[in-house]
Amino acid sequence: MKKKFALIGHRVPSHGKLNLNDLAGSCGRLDVILRSVNTALYLSHGIRDDVEIVLHFMGGEKKPRRVWIEGSNVKGLHADERSIAGQISKILQTPLPPIGMKYEFQKGIFHGQGALEDTLSEWKNEGVVPMHLDINGNIISEELKKYENIGFVISDDQPFNDDEMSLLSDVKKISIGKKWIQGHSVIAILHHYMD
Repeated sequence: MKKKFALIGHRVPSHGKLNLNDLAGSCGRLDVILRSVNTALYLSHGIRDDVEIVLHFMGGEKKPRRVWIEGSNVKGLHADERSIAGQISKILQTPLPPIGMKYEFQKGIFHGQGALEDTLSEWKNEGVVPMHLDINGNIISEELKKYENIGFVISDDQPFNDDEMSLLSDVKKISIGKKWIQGHSVIAILHHYMD
């Protein structure tokens, strides 16, 4: 089973140098996204090769940027938030590739234009079944294990906006319980369940 995670950083800037000493404040709660990256990607002694992460950086005045991290190919990415933030900062200081292009920044890490709409469209073309994590969804069940490729859409500390909710209106809602918990905890529970 291949697992994909679309993480939405509503206020994370899509361009420019990041302040690595203030990931929670001036970086638009990038710390929330980084904890999710860490949980989605890393094992105790290794990297999950069945995971792909798509980060959506929507903040600032310039076009949004996506960053892909492929667990099966990534090299040189360490498991601490500051190290991952340093790599992302370098990416955000490079020119945004033309529409429709996806440039490899380093082994297993790519960047390009786009937002959630583009990711959902790409997933559809790749045969990925998208799931929207929401406490009002159906509690996860054995049904999840029947899919070959599954994608989970998770927001940062902000709720999905109206446009995103519209995009997700036809996506199956699933829940891991009746309390809102942080995204990285949701990912850990999903991994436990599907492992």
